[in-house]
Amino acid sequence: MGILDEDVAAVRAASDIVGIVGQYIQLRKVGRRWTGLCPFHSEKSASFSVNAEENLYYCFGCQAHGDVITFVREVEGLDFPAAIEWLAPKAGVTLRYTDRNEGEGRKKRARLVEAMERAAAWYHERLLSGLDAGAARRYLRERGLDGDVVREYQIGWAPEGWDELCRALRLDDATALETGLGRRNRRDRVQDHFRARIMFPIHDDQGRPISFGGRILPGGERPGNQGKYQNTTETTLYTKSKVLYGLHRAKAAMVGADRAVICEGYTDVIGFHRAGVPMAVATCGTALTDDHVMLLRRFARRFVLAFDADSAGQAAAERFYRWEREHDLEVAVADLPPGQDPGDLAQSDPERLLVAVENARPFLRFRLDRVFGGADLSGPEGRARSAERALAIVAEHPDPFTRDQYVMDVASRCRIEPERLRGQLAGVRPGSGRPGGGRAGGGRAGGERGDRAGHGGRAGARQGSGAAGSRAVPNEPSDGPPPYGAPAPDGGGVPGRGGPGARGSPPAVAPTGPLVEVLRHAVHHPEAVGQWLDEPVFDDPVLLGVYRALVGSDTHAAALEAAAPPAADLLARLLVEEPRSEPLDAARRALTEVARRELRSLRLASATSADQAATLADLAFLARTVDELRDPTAATKAAGRLLAWLRHGLETGDD
Repeated sequence: MGILDEDVAAVRAASDIVGIVGQYIQLRKVGRRWTGLCPFHSEKSASFSVNAEENLYYCFGCQAHGDVITFVREVEGLDFPAAIEWLAPKAGVTLRYTDRNEGEGRKKRARLVEAMERAAAWYHERLLSGLDAGAARRYLRERGLDGDVVREYQIGWAPEGWDELCRALRLDDATALETGLGRRNRRDRVQDHFRARIMFPIHDDQGRPISFGGRILPGGERPGNQGKYQNTTETTLYTKSKVLYGLHRAKAAMVGADRAVICEGYTDVIGFHRAGVPMAVATCGTALTDDHVMLLRRFARRFVLAFDADSAGQAAAERFYRWEREHDLEVAVADLPPGQDPGDLAQSDPERLLVAVENARPFLRFRLDRVFGGADLSGPEGRARSAERALAIVAEHPDPFTRDQYVMDVASRCRIEPERLRGQLAGVRPGSGRPGGGRAGGGRAGGERGDRAGHGGRAGARQGSGAAGSRAVPNEPSDGPPPYGAPAPDGGGVPGRGGPGARGSPPAVAPTGPLVEVLRHAVHHPEAVGQWLDEPVFDDPVLLGVYRALVGSDTHAAALEAAAPPAADLLARLLVEEPRSEPLDAARRALTEVARRELRSLRLASATSADQAATLADLAFLARTVDELRDPTAATKAAGRLLAWLRHGLETGDD
């Protein structure tokens, strides 16, 4: 069940990788390649290269690489079929499916999305020009949302009438109910779900409208139309625990910054974006859920909470610590001024909003600062009470090493010996059997089970398509792209997350030198160096893997598929690198290195050789070959003799 293979191939062939990548980063043409700042890790010097002819990309900083489909999967956080569906309309390809029911289901979804798009446009136009929307326009201006913002976010207005939208769009009852745009009233008639509300369209992560959030005007509540906010009922398109407002706008910024900012309101998201924090999203009338976390973890590892994260107390702490452990993420809290939400702060002091995100504190630090911020530490009684409250919060954290670090902090603030606090902490940890033992730790995150978990949660990084090789050799000269696995040009090194094959740990260094240069030519000018190459030339398994993949495949894409991970990583890099020498010069240097390698090997083995005469003859032959390879007029014949000698050794089993 899935998309037909020929349609996948058609999408891959018809997609313009330069145009696709250019939607996320600025690209500059350098020779036959395009370069720019990598969207998968932070850098100051461009190390991201795109090969338009091969539809491939490679980052010399974090080793992210792949084809246009891989790029869309990584930057958009999609699985393979979704990436194909994302690319297909842009490539002008109509997809067909192997399962008829799957195709019909997707057609139905497309029909419902089309109805939502029409509704969003209708609500928006009603806000801009409707005589009944004057109060809504005034309210939005007072909140700092001018006409440009209204148009950018397609904010709309649902009129007071019972069924104006359904009649204007000529929605049949089934479509109105399946989209949530309509609902049945007590007379069993379908009417508009939203009435007399400012409308915020909610999109899925691909930017398709799937729901609405309606905000009633102050003082506008009436019987049958109550509640400050109203959301679309859950439908085929929309499940509120799995959807985040603004994600389609924020995800590219999340990937680049490795950070997601999570708030509670639609205007908060808009405020963050206007203040220069484009990685902000909001929950849609619900608390942050496991599904939200798994969705966001596709794009970022650090979560910054821009709401009152302490209000839910211990229950929230258990969830946050569990998410950190299970999904390998960090939860921090924005340093917002008390009593101000992000939407208002964006209007009054946008710089302060930026600072709040930059100075976000780890969740446990944030909670302790709240305790001590309102405490009287001038006397022993106040310090004792504060220490007791602080220890109850520290006890909730599942990691013993983290707890102990914060115990030291509490000891310093409250002027109490750390050992006394450690003894007290043991009493409030769950399972201690002492009074108060169940008060602070609570639930699955605590106790010895939590201690054993520590930092051992699953790696949440998105998985790439390859892993770097393990061979460590000297770096290449500095007159070109940085060597495979070396720090990025800005000196920042390889970050904790990056493209495929690099996320989670620094890549190893790949083979370098003349043989790598001749493989560059084998990739780009195979006809110029093919006569100089054969398997015995390569003693490094990674280089041999690249050579075998190239020889055994009709296309570079097929070679990448056929190569083992270390060889595939190197091949991906070679596909976006230009050769740095003439083909003949590269081949001569490579074969000279091979001849010298064989000379060294023979000299080491000569003392124990059973046939000294043959060994001396081979040594003389190799020394003469090294000399002849220096002469361009004699190099071709010398290379042919060397390859024949190497093949003979391979055939007879000689080393």
